Amino acid sequence: MTLNEPPVLVTTVRKRCRMCYTCVRECPVKAIRIADGQAKVVSERCIGCGNCIRVCSQNAKQMVSTVDQVAELLDGDERLIALIAPSFPAEFPELHYQQLIGMIRMLGFDKVCDVAFGADLVARRYRSLLSERKRYITTSCPAVVATVERYYPQLVGHLAPIVSPMVASARALRHKYGADFRVVFIGPCIAKKGESVASEVAGEIDAVITFLELRQLFLHRRISANSVTPSDFDPPIGRLGGIFPLQGGELQAAKIQPDLLADEVVNADGHKTFISALRAFDSGQFSAKLLDVICCEGCIMGQGMSSNESAFVRRSRVSNYVRQRMTVRDEASWEADLDGFAELDLSRDFFVRDQRIDQPTREEIEEILRKMGKLTPSDELNCGACGYETCREHAVAIFKGLAESEMCLPFTIESLHRSVSDLHESHAELASTQQALMHSERLASMGQLAACIAHEINNPLGVVIMYAHLLQETSKPDDPATEDLAMIAREADRCKKIVAGLLNFARQNKVLRSSSSVPALLQSSADSAPPPPHISLELDAEMRDPSCEMDLDQMIQVIVNLLRNAYDAMPQGGKVRLIGRDAGNNVQIAVQDNGVGITEEHKKRLFEPFFTTKAMGKGTGLGLPTSYGIVKMHRGQIQVDSNADPNIGPTGTTFTITIPRHNGS
Repeated sequence: MTLNEPPVLVTTVRKRCRMCYTCVRECPVKAIRIADGQAKVVSERCIGCGNCIRVCSQNAKQMVSTVDQVAELLDGDERLIALIAPSFPAEFPELHYQQLIGMIRMLGFDKVCDVAFGADLVARRYRSLLSERKRYITTSCPAVVATVERYYPQLVGHLAPIVSPMVASARALRHKYGADFRVVFIGPCIAKKGESVASEVAGEIDAVITFLELRQLFLHRRISANSVTPSDFDPPIGRLGGIFPLQGGELQAAKIQPDLLADEVVNADGHKTFISALRAFDSGQFSAKLLDVICCEGCIMGQGMSSNESAFVRRSRVSNYVRQRMTVRDEASWEADLDGFAELDLSRDFFVRDQRIDQPTREEIEEILRKMGKLTPSDELNCGACGYETCREHAVAIFKGLAESEMCLPFTIESLHRSVSDLHESHAELASTQQALMHSERLASMGQLAACIAHEINNPLGVVIMYAHLLQETSKPDDPATEDLAMIAREADRCKKIVAGLLNFARQNKVLRSSSSVPALLQSSADSAPPPPHISLELDAEMRDPSCEMDLDQMIQVIVNLLRNAYDAMPQGGKVRLIGRDAGNNVQIAVQDNGVGITEEHKKRLFEPFFTTKAMGKGTGLGLPTSYGIVKMHRGQIQVDSNADPNIGPTGTTFTITIPRHNGS
């Protein structure tokens, strides 16, 4: 990693990320990108506040460890200085501060120094800023500095040109002890890791670890309070700088008292409040000379701490420690130490690292909203489930490539409902298709059997019919056998018709197609099967293209059969509709009645040969199977919709025939 390359401060454990968008919601600068089902921190946009780590209940966000880097320094030959952030009393309440210092020395540090003195140096410089006419923003918090450089570049010129207490301490100690020391900062802040590699202060700090990582080092090297000799900080030792990590501590250490009437100094802290303060400062909504702002609610709440105590308890521990130290730290000698570093260079520069992305146009936002089903303002629920406060902010994030449409909970729920509905419809269609396939397979098997039987019967039946008619012709009218011969011939002819029906069902006959008119077909069928007096027949054949290539005689046979079945289904009278319709490259013909309907049990067997619900002698059970065979020979389909339960709705049946308009289409 080069000095100008943004460091990776937070990583995502992919298998733990549950896509709850809490990190998106809580990130003050929206540095989280949602992609491929993962919430990833964008290093270029990250300010190192660590808030995403704090709010992630699944521990999917983790701070990048620098323990190994510090371990290498400890195992090397170079002299080391440990800089301890003044928030340490809030992290190690179980230890006396001298025990903690002894444990740090035991790790291998040659000197252990208090960053509170660097804070005192910085505080003195801030006091001098108030005499200038320019407005400043404090720069002790690296997360605030990163926010200004990345997202408010127009305010970079207002950043106070003063180093943080961490860097001030490093410069003071090198001034006092020489430049051959390597410096390691130990504190509560993740953003300090980013600050330490910034090009403007490159080489000032050699490594940064958090209090959490310090505990890891103690554990790995088996160092405990009982195994060390307590000791004190190496000089110089701070005084009021010890309250720097508390809310408003920087101002108090600088002996700057905010005057509500003068409105010269404003302080703000917390990951939401500090953003609002920067916006107000930028807009000129207040005229304060100094904006004292930090990202956390005091450095005692940094994400590099393991403490679960409340902010009030942590604050109390730090203030108690500072009060105790001030009773033993002579103010005059402390002032003398400060004066000894009066000429120390505590300045630094800041640069624009603009991460702002051009805002989309109104039309582009509206288009993104439309894709999420938000067609009107009332569709914009602004529920915040996606991690953004409004639907429009979410749309902007999608435009910037930081978010996805699926993050919208209402949109996802609606999509899920549609998917479930489509799946249900597909399942129903699949079940219907499966049933139709099973029915077709069953009918095909029966057709093969029927064809075999018909062929086998045809030959002996032909002989019977021929000899019956020959005997009839040679018999005398008064011969008693004449009547018997007539019955034999009549029943043999009936068998011939049954065999012909079986062959039609089995699709063994040929189709002689010719161009025909569908309305003419319907009229001929109606003329061939006129309705009984108690039933009305209505023809409806308004078609754009009435022509169709078909075997007219066979199709008349099909429709006549359906009409007669419809009449039989309405013993109390009713109405039958004979309908012809265009259906793209197909033609549809429907026979619709309001009769008694067909039960589900019977519907499954409609096209089986010899199955009939009519009384004995009223039907052979070959009408519908024959019709089925003729329609199939036309490469068409025949469907049945029927209701026999008056409790569900009107009873009745509709047979719909669909055949190609042209042969080969």
